[in-house]
Amino acid sequence: MRLWFAHSSEVPIYRQLVTQVVLAILCGDLRPGDRLPSTRELARRFALHPKTVSAGYRQLEREGWTERRRGSGVYVGAKADVPSTPEQILDQHIAGFFRAVRELGLPAEAVRARVAQWIAAPPPDHFVVIDPDVELRRILLVEIGKMTSFPVAGVSIEDCALPETLAAAIPLCRPSKTKLVRAALPAGVELITLPIRSPNAWLNPWLPAPKASLIGIVSHWPEFLATARTMLIAAGLPSEILVFRDARQARWQRGLEQATAILCDAFTATRPRLPAKPHIIVFPLLADSARAELDTYSRHNAL
Repeated sequence: MRLWFAHSSEVPIYRQLVTQVVLAILCGDLRPGDRLPSTRELARRFALHPKTVSAGYRQLEREGWTERRRGSGVYVGAKADVPSTPEQILDQHIAGFFRAVRELGLPAEAVRARVAQWIAAPPPDHFVVIDPDVELRRILLVEIGKMTSFPVAGVSIEDCALPETLAAAIPLCRPSKTKLVRAALPAGVELITLPIRSPNAWLNPWLPAPKASLIGIVSHWPEFLATARTMLIAAGLPSEILVFRDARQARWQRGLEQATAILCDAFTATRPRLPAKPHIIVFPLLADSARAELDTYSRHNAL
């Protein structure tokens, strides 16, 4: 993976390192078992203080993204093996079902009656995005809506406890919330983790950006603004040409008409109050591969 660091910026170097590694893991640029550069190597290559690199690596380890192997280095944390074929997925659910039945000690007649009810239930007829962040849900709903004609809704983690939330639904979530969402879902419910876009790969064609240009970054989602600040400054853009606006705040448009371009998320791009003059650049959170995956499920369940 490619790394950028801006030495003279308000974003600490260790935070620039942590953000870029986490995003690379989430989008698949870094995979479980990949070895990260050593502290000495990273410090030498980018003229960083070794203690700064170590602080970043410790933060990644504390958050569970990496693991330190004694005498070997820092590696992307290993994930549990997941089923990759339809047969394996089916076997996983069947095995989980029988484990649960044995633990409950239900009579065979009751088990057969419940299975018959499930088989007779209607097939899924929509996607449901499950996420604790309402602003992130809005972004994903817009992006998914452009990828597939299959209906899609958004709900909170707490809504998973309501039977009607999952009725005839295919649950979706972002990679960083998979464990949280899976824990809230009933056992045996399949969960699709949406692939996200690599910020590094997306940024490369736009670099180097003209240093005299004013660039606005606008979003209703605070995490979008925070991550964009770290990535753009790390990529070498001077902080004085970047104007960040939280679109939930009053008078957020002020000064943006002077910008050459505005970077925003898919939901914010649909809002009518964006200034018309600057060039609007939309950063899609979902990877292009998400379209094919969603199409697979929607086509199968539309038959």
